[in-house]
Amino acid sequence: MRCHYEELGVRRDCNDDDLKKAYRKLALKWHPDKNLDNAEEAAEQFKLIQAAYDVLSDPQERAWYDNHRDALLKGGADGEYQDDSLDLVQYFTVTCYSGYGDDEEGFYAVYRHVFDLVVKEEKESKINDEGEEEYPTFGDSQSDYDTVVHPFYAYWQSFCTVKNFAWKEEYDTRQASNRWEKRAMEKENKKTRDKARKERNELVRELVAFVRKRDKRVQAHRKLVEEQNAEKAKKVEVLRRQQKLQNAKLAEQYKEQSWMSMSGLEKELQQMEAQYDKEFGDGLEEDEEETEEQQNGRASDEGDEEEELLYNDLYCPACDKVCQSEKA
Repeated sequence: MRCHYEELGVRRDCNDDDLKKAYRKLALKWHPDKNLDNAEEAAEQFKLIQAAYDVLSDPQERAWYDNHRDALLKGGADGEYQDDSLDLVQYFTVTCYSGYGDDEEGFYAVYRHVFDLVVKEEKESKINDEGEEEYPTFGDSQSDYDTVVHPFYAYWQSFCTVKNFAWKEEYDTRQASNRWEKRAMEKENKKTRDKARKERNELVRELVAFVRKRDKRVQAHRKLVEEQNAEKAKKVEVLRRQQKLQNAKLAEQYKEQSWMSMSGLEKELQQMEAQYDKEFGDGLEEDEEETEEQQNGRASDEGDEEEELLYNDLYCPACDKVCQSEKA
């Protein structure tokens, strides 16, 4: 059985106008009335063209065909689907390759071929050919890690297949007697497809992990990173020690400067006190002495005055002598 899109010579994402143009062109070319010399072949070809257009021109029929295209092409309309996808299980062993060279049996050649086949299957399963996804290549033993190896594993470790696994479906929704039965069939079919898709994704990712663990390029890069990290750790430790010594030295200098500063402050205070005493201390003592002398002098004068008054009071002019008391 040939693909309907190929039969009409159109892309799988073509629109209705493209289908009509292609159909009319081919119908005129292969119409039996225009091929009387080869009527039998023309009739058979015209029949295939008509069948392809009948399916693809109906939106529902086309949607169903797109989902079951692989199953129809590989198993026929009434036959069992023959899944010819690459069996990845056989590559989960070190016996599938010999050495790590770039020869045909080497590690890199074998697994490069494996992933190329997976990519081919994915591209064949896509309905929309526009904006084709880029699949990073596996490379060889000399491939650069940053530009080839890392992008490859970064993509494939989260691989998601575009296959719809419609051939795994248990029910033919075209046979449903009503819309409720059809919905129930679609629901069960979706569960089956999702399960198959999940299993495929996990299988591919597990193979990627198996390959990555044994990839010498990854091992070499890991060793390089470990050496770089160890060197950085040494530099950090040296800087830490230098900083510690510098901090200790700064602390000691600060302590010494602080002590010298206090000592200098004490000396400065002493000098200020001395200068103060020099300028103001002696004058105060002289003032105090002068005040004391003045007070003593006034006291002496007052005593003399009192004695003189007392003398005048006790002097007797008649006797011309000083009496000892007023009674005398």
